[in-house]
Amino acid sequence: MVPGSRHTRFSQLGSVFILAVSLILLACPTNAIKFEIPAYRYPPAKCIWNAAHPGALIIVTANVGPGENQRVDIEIVDSGADKNTYLHKKGIKGESRFAVTAHSEGDVGVCFRNYLDANTPSNKAYFARVVDLDVDIGADAVDYNAIANQESLSGLETEMRKLEGVVKEIVDEMEYLKTREERFQSTNLSTNTRVQNFAWFTLFALVGLGVWQIFHLRAFFKRKYLID
Repeated sequence: MVPGSRHTRFSQLGSVFILAVSLILLACPTNAIKFEIPAYRYPPAKCIWNAAHPGALIIVTANVGPGENQRVDIEIVDSGADKNTYLHKKGIKGESRFAVTAHSEGDVGVCFRNYLDANTPSNKAYFARVVDLDVDIGADAVDYNAIANQESLSGLETEMRKLEGVVKEIVDEMEYLKTREERFQSTNLSTNTRVQNFAWFTLFALVGLGVWQIFHLRAFFKRKYLID
């Protein structure tokens, strides 16, 4: 084998690896967020929403900071027509990890409520707890380290497996967008047809009304002997 060709092949493999890692970093944004939840007797829900497709695996990792006289509840819901509730757990503390599977197309919300203990005077200091939330969806939720250990994959093979999952998600997203485009196009054509039919109906109605008015006025003028 010519040394130059071997160097070229290694360069190509290196380029493929860099491209794979770059695509993974671009296609898998970080969904970690840190925020504070004030405590109330009747607290409103604070929800973090993320888009998900049906059948997508969703891993929610919530790390709830300490706080006296407070109880944090978590609920995972979606924005679909059925308003599915995937999980509802009261009094979570420290780091908690939950796994659910999306059932419908739309956004999945991770909602928190921080309840203030009923025996705590409301005029006391400000009560709140800090939540560190990480939401992984689809390929991000797959534990590739465990897969690599189980199947004895190398670093490059693991990254390629990640890339395969990301590419599959991109293909599914493109199929979903194509389906939505076809549905919107069908709706647009149907709307245009209805508008066109209504326009023709309006035109014929106006013409018919005009003809009726002409005959009615002619008959009226004849009765009044204004015309022959």
